[in-house]
Amino acid sequence: MNLVTLLQPPRVALGNGCAPQCAEYLAQRGVRRVLLVSSTPVLPTLGAIRDALQTSNLTVVTAAPVDSEPTCAQFEQMLAAARRENIEAVLGIGGGSAMDVAKLLAALIRGTQTVTDVFGINLLAGRTLPLVCLPTTSGTGAEVSPNAILLDEAAALKKGVVSPHLVPDAAFIDPLLTLTVPPGVTAATGLDALTHCIEAFANKFAHPAVDIYALEGIRLIAAHLERAVHNGQDREARAALALGSYYGGLCFGPVNTGAVHALSYPLGGRFHIAHGVANSLLLPHVLRFNTPAAPERYAEVALALGVQAAGSAAATAERGVECLGQLSRHCGVPQTLSEMNIPREAIPSMAQAAMQVTRLLKNNLRPVTEADAVTIYETAF
Repeated sequence: MNLVTLLQPPRVALGNGCAPQCAEYLAQRGVRRVLLVSSTPVLPTLGAIRDALQTSNLTVVTAAPVDSEPTCAQFEQMLAAARRENIEAVLGIGGGSAMDVAKLLAALIRGTQTVTDVFGINLLAGRTLPLVCLPTTSGTGAEVSPNAILLDEAAALKKGVVSPHLVPDAAFIDPLLTLTVPPGVTAATGLDALTHCIEAFANKFAHPAVDIYALEGIRLIAAHLERAVHNGQDREARAALALGSYYGGLCFGPVNTGAVHALSYPLGGRFHIAHGVANSLLLPHVLRFNTPAAPERYAEVALALGVQAAGSAAATAERGVECLGQLSRHCGVPQTLSEMNIPREAIPSMAQAAMQVTRLLKNNLRPVTEADAVTIYETAF
């Protein structure tokens, strides 16, 4: 059995209507001045939460909205602004980008480190400000994970901070916050969450304690994503996706992801392809590449996706790959890199950039060389 360390918030509230409870939680911590980190589409939907914060006598300072995958420069501007506000706690409400920024702000506002100092694993010195996160998409699982991602513009590559200090003190996972998420965002974030679960299960550092979350996350997302994409008001589907995304987030700390995420980073960093779309484009091709290394493992993934067993583990795994392609097509997600206007001549440099994401590639069940990465991108083209 591999060694595993399970990290998650001390308090997790999960269920319809739990979001406003974050105000009482913050008030009980003795804070009075809270930095709210969110996005332009989400901010107008937070009436009930703002009312609860006001009732709890909390002063809310609203940060600049995080409306795209945040860059280091944008983060540094937000950090400088936050340091002028005498902030006592940070409340992140939004998708993964908003929550990642909230997590890093909470850790760095009172610290002396810069964000570039802490890119990597366990380089963050600590965090003194209370941190609460509420997801409004069912995708990243950032509300319970020890990870945060920013775009390093100079390197044209997304970089991660991984630290126990980034695990929020509390997460309030309210599926009702996701009812207004548009179909395209629902599809992309759902496929991102699905990728988290698949890559955590089929992973060099997989562990039985994490497999439970990963497999159930795969089952929930595969069975409900298309429903939520086509009917955003489907509360049963939204609840299932929120739970599946949460399970994916619980997989991050102990196991993390693999080559799909590593190869997707250059797509986001250089071409600004939405993270979930990038993962979805690459997922079938990386799984086909990986299957010979662990056909039984990928057969289990296929069964969790809902396919029928075939004559062999490899054949069952292939059915799973085909199921993933069908799911993304039915959700309206592009299927090839060429559809995203990525030039073929960019493939060698993307492969070179992907090789830098060693913190994820080391988890992959099959070693990936730069030549392998080129082949995978070509297959996805």
